Amino acid sequence: MVSTPTRPQGGKPRPGSTATAARGQAAPVERLRTIYRRFWSALEGTGTSRNGSTYYLILGATLALTAIGIMMVLSASSVESIAAGKSPYGDALKQGIFAALGIFTMFVLSRVNVVWLKRLAWPGIGAAVVLLGLVQVIGDEINGNRNWIDLGGVTFQPSEAAKLALALWMATVLARKGKLISRWQHVLVPAVPVAALIVGLVLVGNDLGTAMIIMMIVAAALFFAGVPLYLFGIAGIVAAAGTAVMAVTSSNRMCRITSWWTGQSCADGIDANYQATNGLYGLASGGWLGVGLGQSRQKYSWIPEAHNDFIFAIIGEELGLVGTVVVLILFAILGAAIYRVVVAQADMFHRVLAGTIMVWLLGQATVNMSVVTGLMPVIGVPLPFISYGGSALLMSLCAIGVVLSLAREQMAPAMRPKRMLTFKARKGRGAKPKQKTARKRA
Repeated sequence: MVSTPTRPQGGKPRPGSTATAARGQAAPVERLRTIYRRFWSALEGTGTSRNGSTYYLILGATLALTAIGIMMVLSASSVESIAAGKSPYGDALKQGIFAALGIFTMFVLSRVNVVWLKRLAWPGIGAAVVLLGLVQVIGDEINGNRNWIDLGGVTFQPSEAAKLALALWMATVLARKGKLISRWQHVLVPAVPVAALIVGLVLVGNDLGTAMIIMMIVAAALFFAGVPLYLFGIAGIVAAAGTAVMAVTSSNRMCRITSWWTGQSCADGIDANYQATNGLYGLASGGWLGVGLGQSRQKYSWIPEAHNDFIFAIIGEELGLVGTVVVLILFAILGAAIYRVVVAQADMFHRVLAGTIMVWLLGQATVNMSVVTGLMPVIGVPLPFISYGGSALLMSLCAIGVVLSLAREQMAPAMRPKRMLTFKARKGRGAKPKQKTARKRA
């Protein structure tokens, strides 16, 4: 006699069975995994932007942020300029000149083969070290930081140029090491000593914010080069200990940290959180649509450096939540587009250089907006493309030009913008084609 099976073999499980319950519990997890995979797949793209969408997304977001920056610098700086007896358009005009110079340089770099930039790696890092050393000798001190060199009435900040020079140099050095980068000896030499020298020279000028961004650049370069992750843990402990020592040994830094943490003035009565508090007032008073372009109240000497480090607060006050969200979306578009360029690079030099630039610009923007919104203590870090500062704007646009050059290579040949500069290998003088030589010998 043939027994009847109690459960259909190969069929669907009965409702209410253990297998059905297990599948019901696993269904939401599988959906989340599917959404997660689709998100990263859409973010990374195919690696071949045939229609140039990645190229034009980077270009459009950069130009939009630069235009917003010039407009907001004019609005934020006009009141204090008039109070100082200067033209209300002076700072915006300077920012516009640096923007024009930076955009021109960006387009030139976008047409140059990035491989040729390797020739500038060692001269660039050498010039950065020399300029940072000169800052401590002939530089100007502003608000306690010695970061600027006066060049005939135009101030230049060498630490901004050092960011791009260090990114290019580290990409060149790490790419030459190749597979040897898995050994800690090759990670340390020469990348870490040179980076430590750059950071040390910036810290001598008492600029902890810029030093943090440079350390972020170094970490990004090592990460995209494929350095073992345990080394990042060791470096993180060392960096945290060093930051703690620098904070404890400086009464000004400790005052900023305690004021941010407690919301109260320091023991000597100094309110180091004054700038951040008024920045939050500006963001809160902006509402949904803002008080109107040029109508900010906080820029009337309530927010120090309103056109510089805290310009995001003026955007929130005058343009409201909508204006700040627009800025966030533009940075998100810029980051997503650059990320597509990074993941498409097979060559280590290209990947490290593009990835480092991405972390530099987006990381600095994140730090700035975190400070303005009260998520971090006050640190003097400008908002890329928007804050007042010719050196920072020029170097940021140059960095975008490098990324655009890589994005250009992903486009279909017929759609690529033509190169402005063409590099050809020089043929030796007197060299003759092999066929002609053979004929003469015959």
